[in-house]
Amino acid sequence: MNSELSWMLEGALEVPGARHAILVSADGLLMAHSTKVDRDQADTVAAAMSGMQSLSRTVAGFSGGAAMKWRQTVVEFDGGWVFLISAGEGAYLAVSAAPNVDMADITFRMQQLVAQLGKAMTTPPRQNTGIQA
Repeated sequence: MNSELSWMLEGALEVPGARHAILVSADGLLMAHSTKVDRDQADTVAAAMSGMQSLSRTVAGFSGGAAMKWRQTVVEFDGGWVFLISAGEGAYLAVSAAPNVDMADITFRMQQLVAQLGKAMTTPPRQNTGIQA
């Protein structure tokens, strides 16, 4: 996990009602998390967010054709929202928020954060480094 990125995630939480933020690799590994979410919960959510983006990409064609590109996933719960967006090649930013959060404001803030972090939030695909027999 990159602790240097963790403090940058706090910027996404400046929106009233925003709760937690995590940065996730495509294979479900936690890359960074905001200070108010504990590491164990962040690890669990990271794995779930990886699956969520995979499911979202799989059903993109259902929204209008095979050429549809996934942009974000938003899930509503009784107690709030979870937003998930791409944060570069192989990385995703997830933010949780209260039910009354300004949805446009939080998604805008997430996009700003992704733009600011640029290459720092990009995770290249894993390379096979094992010894082959």
